[in-house]
Amino acid sequence: KGPIFFRQIRLGKNSQQYSLIKFRTMVQNAEQKSGPIWTKENDSRITSIGKWLRRFYLDEIPQLINVLKGEMSIIGPRPERPFFVKKLIREYPYYLDRLSIKPGMTGFAQINQSYDRNINDVRKKLEFDCFYIEHLSFMLDLKILMKTVFVMVLGKGR
Repeated sequence: KGPIFFRQIRLGKNSQQYSLIKFRTMVQNAEQKSGPIWTKENDSRITSIGKWLRRFYLDEIPQLINVLKGEMSIIGPRPERPFFVKKLIREYPYYLDRLSIKPGMTGFAQINQSYDRNINDVRKKLEFDCFYIEHLSFMLDLKILMKTVFVMVLGKGR
């Protein structure tokens, strides 16, 4: 029950806020009682259809609209919610470096590590994102894109 699409405010390049769009994979109002929290393994808020969509990363497809609007790129660091960015900047001051380029639907961190479940996962992904930003190239983007397709086809998502 509920809407097919899910919108959430994220921070893009230069900390610009925009409304990210995805297929909804969780129960409606999933964070109403808890407030913003990271998704856990076997999270009870994820619907059965949502599990399948996430496994193949199909929930991300509507973000092509964000790409067409110029808010995102196909490849880049994944966008984060302002709530978490504020917390992460305190822990990792260089976290803002991620906001020097457009966020992406997929990225170097996503093909090298699973979803964030805690602050240590965020630190590891931040290292991957910084590596990507320092080594931006067409060949690296091509490798990320190819590995993303491979991960999607194999259903190695969350």
